[in-house]
Amino acid sequence: MNTNAFVNLCELLQVQGGLKKDGHVSLPEQVAIFLIILVHHKKAIVYRSRETISKYFNKVLKVVIRIQSILYAKAIPVEEDCVDPTWRRFKGCLEALDDIYIEVTVFEFEKSRYQTRKGKICTNVLGVCNREMGFVYVLSGWEGSASDSRILRYAITRHNSLKIPHSNYAIFGFKPINIA
Repeated sequence: MNTNAFVNLCELLQVQGGLKKDGHVSLPEQVAIFLIILVHHKKAIVYRSRETISKYFNKVLKVVIRIQSILYAKAIPVEEDCVDPTWRRFKGCLEALDDIYIEVTVFEFEKSRYQTRKGKICTNVLGVCNREMGFVYVLSGWEGSASDSRILRYAITRHNSLKIPHSNYAIFGFKPINIA
């Protein structure tokens, strides 16, 4: 991560989310612990006790959830009079959806559910981005063996569902869909 982006993230979490230095762990270290676990799924590379790691990971996670409205972008459809050659063929397109596998560690009895076709143990994460590549919706926690259509169906029928207006559409894996 770029140093400026990291400093800006720390400042955002402090000012908007109320994250504070706590005990012997500085605010940047708390954020670093959170990002290391989130991105690399490794707890052992941080030289702190498991209890400390868990405490600060959860603390930063709660702040991120609290300020999610600031972190998530708003979806704006491609306008009818768009002249940008990259986007003019996608008039009315609101967002693009795709899913990704993220390797996870699960209990032995759950491994078969999270095993992908290639044998890796992963969770399936559905991400929805606007044209500026800002996330407008994220759904995580699905086992690696879940199909794309099953995850999409859940995303549009759950309580905090993915919403696309009738006059717009989204692209999911190169296929345009209108789920309104």
